[in-house]
Amino acid sequence: MTQTLSPQADTHYVETPSARFAYRRFGTGAGVPLILALRFRGTMDHWDPAFLNPLAAGRDVIIFDNIGHGKTNGAAPTSMEALAGGLIEFVDALGLTEIDLLGWSLGGIVVQAATLQRPDLVRRLIVAGSSPGGGVPGMPQPDPKIWQVATKPVNDDDDFLYLFFPDNESARSQGLESLRRLDARTLSADHVPVSLETMQAQLAVIASTGSSVWDRLSEVTIPVLVANGAHDRMIDAYATYAMAGRLPHAKAILYSDAGHGFLFQHIHDFTGEVLGFLA
Repeated sequence: MTQTLSPQADTHYVETPSARFAYRRFGTGAGVPLILALRFRGTMDHWDPAFLNPLAAGRDVIIFDNIGHGKTNGAAPTSMEALAGGLIEFVDALGLTEIDLLGWSLGGIVVQAATLQRPDLVRRLIVAGSSPGGGVPGMPQPDPKIWQVATKPVNDDDDFLYLFFPDNESARSQGLESLRRLDARTLSADHVPVSLETMQAQLAVIASTGSSVWDRLSEVTIPVLVANGAHDRMIDAYATYAMAGRLPHAKAILYSDAGHGFLFQHIHDFTGEVLGFLA
């Protein structure tokens, strides 16, 4: 393993009863591993290396494609229970007995559900740009245009900028810089995008009333860091505030000039918060 991620980081595979999981592992190789779970239609190629590198300087980091996503085969789960179960099945296949979890967007709900399934496994939890699923009382709903854009067969730069960053010159510039850093992976010949069938499976998860963990947040007794941009168009930042009031041991962070992609807009500040929290 290397201390930081590079475009040449190797992809490895591990077999389970459900799938052949693709993953990359890098960083210090010491301490409790940090597992990352990604957004709607995201693969491990969509983690910004500028975000991963600071984490890897202080942690053992693992990114992966869940069942039926990207380079991992199998049928994509259509329930949150099964999606979180895929994460746990992957972790068990690696032989890990204690982990920290970081989930962004849809991945943030997945890591909460996984923690509830296996509280013995998870030491600390980071939920970024996310919610506890449907059912947060009083939470503003997204503009219908959001899902029209998010579910296009192919998204371009303007789509991602609209979904993840506020409409100002500085944020758009940072967003474009992040997108260009992804090109080394996402434009390579071996990149495997999320299929339209998997997108439909993810939409089924999101729409399901069973995806919500809101009523069970009090059971998550480990330390939790929740964070978002105050101008998140996809998942309103109210969810972050509401979760902080329901989780027994939580810290909340809101970035006033950012949106859904705040973690790639405030890379150094947020990775510093994550590493401090995990330590």
